[in-house]
Amino acid sequence: MDKDTIWQNFLNIIRSKLTSLPFDTWFKGTKLYELDNGIAKVIVPMHVHKKHLNDNYIDLIVETFNEVTGTNFEFQFILEEEINVKKKQISNNDNIGVPYNDPIQANLNTKYIFDNFIVGESNFFAHAAAVSVAENPGKAYNPLFIYGNSGLGKTHLMHAIGNYIVKNTNKKVLYVTSEKFVSDFLNLTKRDSNGTNYDYIEYFKDKYRNIDVLIIDDIQMLSGAPASQQEFFHTFNDLYDDNKQIIISSDRSPDDLKLLEERLVTRFNWGLKVNIYPPDYELRINILKKKMINRDLSKTITNDVLEYVANNFQADVRQLEGALTRIYAYATMFNVPKINLDVAIEALKDYLNKSLSLKNDIHRIQKTVAEFYKVRVDDLKSNRRTYEISYPRQVAMYLSRKLTDESFIKIGMEFGGKNHSTVIHACDKIERDIKCNKEIKNMIDNLIQQLK
Repeated sequence: MDKDTIWQNFLNIIRSKLTSLPFDTWFKGTKLYELDNGIAKVIVPMHVHKKHLNDNYIDLIVETFNEVTGTNFEFQFILEEEINVKKKQISNNDNIGVPYNDPIQANLNTKYIFDNFIVGESNFFAHAAAVSVAENPGKAYNPLFIYGNSGLGKTHLMHAIGNYIVKNTNKKVLYVTSEKFVSDFLNLTKRDSNGTNYDYIEYFKDKYRNIDVLIIDDIQMLSGAPASQQEFFHTFNDLYDDNKQIIISSDRSPDDLKLLEERLVTRFNWGLKVNIYPPDYELRINILKKKMINRDLSKTITNDVLEYVANNFQADVRQLEGALTRIYAYATMFNVPKINLDVAIEALKDYLNKSLSLKNDIHRIQKTVAEFYKVRVDDLKSNRRTYEISYPRQVAMYLSRKLTDESFIKIGMEFGGKNHSTVIHACDKIERDIKCNKEIKNMIDNLIQQLK
């Protein structure tokens, strides 16, 4: 039998097993495209058919198809347009099987690969999950959601996944930050010389939906952009329904993304969530040793220098790298023949003080200010505008800006999703009050000392 006859016989049996409504809704209009290596590829009318047939009818489909053919097949549901796109891609490639995508097109940093990612107890699970996804994109864990504080290796792992897939497959990969996604989405409001935005829409859809792997960094930055969240929701659904791999990173777990739509958070929880923790002492030492390779002065560094750096810079990998770079720069500048502990202490004197101040994260500042003014942290994050709440909130915003390296946008997010202009206003107001009121200046100085 040819494939059309096989499918018609299949549909006749399905019709006898179902009432007219589900048959007409989900099976009418389907077509068998090909039988290839034990896989039956079936053309369906819309994206929704893919998920619904897989979720609700796959057992019936396999059983019935076995009745017709006498053979078990796996099923893949596809759209007519996907076949046309694939044919076009094949015709544009001289070497089938050779990746047509490359790191530049994918926005990937080729320096970030699995080989130079240092693994320890704090990131072992995240690394293992990333390797699994890289080897089986769209099959292992989808979506993969990686979260943790800044500087712990989330971006490194995401680029490593992308670089591995690009090198070993012909899948199309795209890495973007959520800010870039928002920027591209806002371009849809532009108009061409004909007064239409059709070209921009086609560009956006081709960029974000005609891919196999979407890697999006800092998803928390979609907070406060409801229209962009809605578009990402539809993009996510399209890719997920097509079994395309989605990899997401954030500075917090999905359940803590209070300013994102609930339906997005629900989807983030569909796959695997992995947390990257700050590096432990052993991992910090290994990272420092790895960073010393191929450095001219690496042989002149004593072990107690590494121990000093590892003990004083515990928050993230970037701090470790920064400290080591500063030591090398100091030794080169002053022509130091051997880098011992005294040299390291002198080189890192100012840098260590600055790093310690950066450890005062926003959450700790909120807690300290709330205790000082005898209010709740939730009050600082609320929309209440009474002076008893608004002024402590402004103080906490000011200290968050002064004692951390976070942006106005990030600070606003941490205070219940306030606009960045609100944070700027708060900082300006407290700055003026400090100059005009000695009592307030002393109070702020006391809070800073307490936080340090």
